[in-house]
Amino acid sequence: DVQLVESGGGSVQAGGSLRLSCVASGYSIRNYCVGWFRQAPGKEREGVASIDRDGTAYYTHSVKGRFTISQDNNKNTIYLQMNDLKPEDTATYYCATGYVGGALLGPQSYRYWGQGTQVTVS
Repeated sequence: DVQLVESGGGSVQAGGSLRLSCVASGYSIRNYCVGWFRQAPGKEREGVASIDRDGTAYYTHSVKGRFTISQDNNKNTIYLQMNDLKPEDTATYYCATGYVGGALLGPQSYRYWGQGTQVTVS
């Protein structure tokens, strides 16, 4: 079975930083697209950042220059470094892999999802 387990969420003040991790098991993220998504209460899930098969990173406009996505293939782990956090970044953050096609920041483009980790910025 494929499992993605996120960690690193928490509560921080505006301007603070957090680093989210997502460990994959039962599935190798090497050479596959991976992504981070978030969902705030009452809102649709949105793409935050993704990495394509060539290692190119993509970001939604609101996090460019503040967030950095990376992956360690040896550890089968995806990271999201979040700096200069803002209250509007408050959401549950999910990692995803198992790209099936379509927009790299589109939630419908991924097959496997983690359970999410909460990020609260005050």
